[in-house]
Amino acid sequence: MSDSSEAVAQVLRDGGKRLASYGLVLTGSAHEAEELVQAAVVKTFVKRRRLRDAAAAEAYVRATMRTLYIDGIRRDRTWGRLVPAVVRRSHVPDPSDELAGHDQVARALAELPRQVRTAVALRYYDDLTVADIAHHMNLSEGTVKKYLQDGRSRLAPLLGLGTEEPEHATVTEGRAR
Repeated sequence: MSDSSEAVAQVLRDGGKRLASYGLVLTGSAHEAEELVQAAVVKTFVKRRRLRDAAAAEAYVRATMRTLYIDGIRRDRTWGRLVPAVVRRSHVPDPSDELAGHDQVARALAELPRQVRTAVALRYYDDLTVADIAHHMNLSEGTVKKYLQDGRSRLAPLLGLGTEEPEHATVTEGRAR
């Protein structure tokens, strides 16, 4: 892909909805999802990267979204530990969140604790292994397994699934191929 503006337009046109959905799965908020997509697109295309096609560019943006979101969790955790009296993040309701809340799965994901939701997104949307998730989130594998079990037990009734972890859990719909 030679021209950056053309590449950005093509990624957003072809994969914008998939990226926004992925952001919603990670953040639980439509507004934060849009912000995450924008930040990832800027970070990806501000440098002249040699991305061979739109699918590769979309995959790179998706990986950047994951990195930005997990870095934000780490930053919040560090600030919360260092300056607990100052850092009080309050959630301001966003009108677009109400629209996303009409979907039972989106509502259930939004109600999961941030760490649990992130682990669930990385496992079932990005198809990462427990070890990979532990590495990305800087957690132990046992903690990741606990988060996944918590998320699965809360989502299973909605999705008609059992509470046991399948050997291979892959979500392919909506992913860049």
